[in-house]
Amino acid sequence: MAALFITEDEVRDLLDMETAIEVVEQAFVALAEGTAENVPRARAFAPGPFFLHTMSATADYLGVSGWKNYSSRPGHVEFLVGLYSIETGKLIALIEADYLGQLRTGAASGVATDYMARPDSKVVGVFGTGKQARTQLKAVCETRKIDYVEVYSRNDENRRRFADEMSELCNTEVEPVHAPDTAATEKDIVITATSSSAPVFDGRVLDEGTHLNVVGSNFLQKAEIDVTTVRRADVIACDSIAQCQLEAGDFSAALTEHAIDWPLMHELSAIVTGRNTGRPQKDSVTLFKSTGLAIEDVALAAKLVDLATKERIGKPLPF
Repeated sequence: MAALFITEDEVRDLLDMETAIEVVEQAFVALAEGTAENVPRARAFAPGPFFLHTMSATADYLGVSGWKNYSSRPGHVEFLVGLYSIETGKLIALIEADYLGQLRTGAASGVATDYMARPDSKVVGVFGTGKQARTQLKAVCETRKIDYVEVYSRNDENRRRFADEMSELCNTEVEPVHAPDTAATEKDIVITATSSSAPVFDGRVLDEGTHLNVVGSNFLQKAEIDVTTVRRADVIACDSIAQCQLEAGDFSAALTEHAIDWPLMHELSAIVTGRNTGRPQKDSVTLFKSTGLAIEDVALAAKLVDLATKERIGKPLPF
């Protein structure tokens, strides 16, 4: 049977956040149980600047393996996921994967929020107004009954547009704010999904009991949170400690200052399966650091192929 080609529009038609959270949660269970393996991202560089980013995973529990490759240069990023049958070794699908990546990153934070945020969380602060910020907030609103959201970004027009769009999408009140610390103060959940290279708020303003989803940086030279925030966290979970060691610039200064060390952090997979606790006490500050894993892409791609096959969506490739 020919491999299936699935477009961006078809991904959007077939997948929703509720489904994505369920699929990604099971992927973390599989990582804990040893029925999936994730290979951290590698990057090839050329002047321009141009990067080719490559990441892969096997999902024995689904009978598939796959990769995500994406190219990036100023003004252009292009994402593709390839999915293979473990049994035959043949290509099953080739998928345009921009929205797929947004969904899986949001879904991972949705899983972390479910296991680490207070059950009564109602108020959210968001940093960033781009594509990732949108799916981050959507995932949190799928996981908790959110009553009120404040959003900050450096561009006033962008934060107003985000507030209008996400108020409708999440069926809750979203308000733009003009000072970064305002978005982090008196919040049950704080989301950082920016392109900033420097911390976006002062960790001293966080309330006890806050949960943070920190997702914007996957380079060691970039950090969205300060050392104070890391020091205040009672529980720190990584989507993958191995990948965070390569990419989590949010921890670089805190490691240098001995405010934290890798053995004190947890894998999200261990929290999902109950081997570690995500929230020891109501007033604990909890932090999830996401770098984005290939196993999330592969698991969602497998679900996508199942849905596309049932709906007869997608086009056969000539090989």
